[in-house]
Amino acid sequence: MSKVVKMHVGELRVGMYVSELDKDWLDTPFIMQGFLLEEQDDIDIVSEYCEYVYVMTDYTESALSSLSSNEGTATQARPRSDVFAPEVSVQEEHRKTYKTFRAARSLTKTLLDDIRLGGALDGTAARSMVNDCVQSVIRHPDALLWMAKIRDEREYTAEHCLNVCILAIAFGRQLGIDEDELHNLGMCGLLHDVGKMRVPQEIVDKPASLTPKEMRLMKAHTVHGRNLLLASSNIYTGAIDVAYSHHEKIDGTGYPRKLPGHGISRYSRIIAIVDAYDAMTADRCYSRAKTSTEALKIIYTEKGKHFDEQLAIKFIETIGLYPAGAIVELYSGEVGIVMESNPRLRHLPRVILLLNENKRQCEKEQVKDLAHIETGELPRKYLIKQVWRDGSFGLRLREYQKKGLVIRH
Repeated sequence: MSKVVKMHVGELRVGMYVSELDKDWLDTPFIMQGFLLEEQDDIDIVSEYCEYVYVMTDYTESALSSLSSNEGTATQARPRSDVFAPEVSVQEEHRKTYKTFRAARSLTKTLLDDIRLGGALDGTAARSMVNDCVQSVIRHPDALLWMAKIRDEREYTAEHCLNVCILAIAFGRQLGIDEDELHNLGMCGLLHDVGKMRVPQEIVDKPASLTPKEMRLMKAHTVHGRNLLLASSNIYTGAIDVAYSHHEKIDGTGYPRKLPGHGISRYSRIIAIVDAYDAMTADRCYSRAKTSTEALKIIYTEKGKHFDEQLAIKFIETIGLYPAGAIVELYSGEVGIVMESNPRLRHLPRVILLLNENKRQCEKEQVKDLAHIETGELPRKYLIKQVWRDGSFGLRLREYQKKGLVIRH
């Protein structure tokens, strides 16, 4: 029978199996608790983030061998072979897609306003915009993911629909969905909340808890969405199902039909996760935005209940601890913005440093590739200590986007 022993990180040896950490796993660069220490580098990474861990002492050699080859047990710090390499630099993709993204935001608002006023959905324009997003994500996903973090609370619904489209495409790409299907998944994301155009605006924008009657009207947006899309021509049928089903839960407690997990389509399961993540990381009229780390912790906690367990884990891997556009504080005290994630070394992205250790503006912005910590070219004080909300320390993504910060670097 396996025995679990609490052990100081200084006692760890190659071949040990770590079953638990002394902190929340999302505060570390590990995909999940439970992994094999295959080499000294693994021990070094554990030592950077933990003081104590819990080790299972009596695994057989065959069990250890099986665990080491099992996808998902390795740390995020180890190279991964299942990631897509960007086709261009993030700076080049920002230049390509900045105007396209602004146009997409404007078009999304127009599409939704037309529906709110009783007009028809312009499916051709929607498909063209989704195609632009797909092509950008294929070239380099971090450019659009950065832009999706730039919010305007007054335009929440339109921005949310576009952001869910972008996030769904990026997630779908990591899931290995082919390009044609990425277009379909993007349409599902773009149109998932279209039914809110039939909910009274004062309820959608209410800066307080909804009454039971108001909640019933809000929940009806799933039925409105299905009906609106059924009445539209040339709409991907999967988007109709997603508009109707994206608030269903794996445990059967969702709405409008309380479907059990096996009755919920895969695209509805995907959009449910992406929808929740984007909503949690946005400032709303009734709640402050959560950091990406806080939102991912909630998704992890709700896996198997609200969200599909395997998809939830894969989404957490896709977003990573430090996604593009995240404001981060280093152990040195310096503060910056994640410019580009590192799919193979998730805890070591490229960061633009904007504030010095005294939280004062740097004379000149610097880009630090934290992957150089791994090679010893950067000291360990450049490890990331914490993720902060947009606006923390007076840093706002919108202002730096206007300055062309990412494009310059």
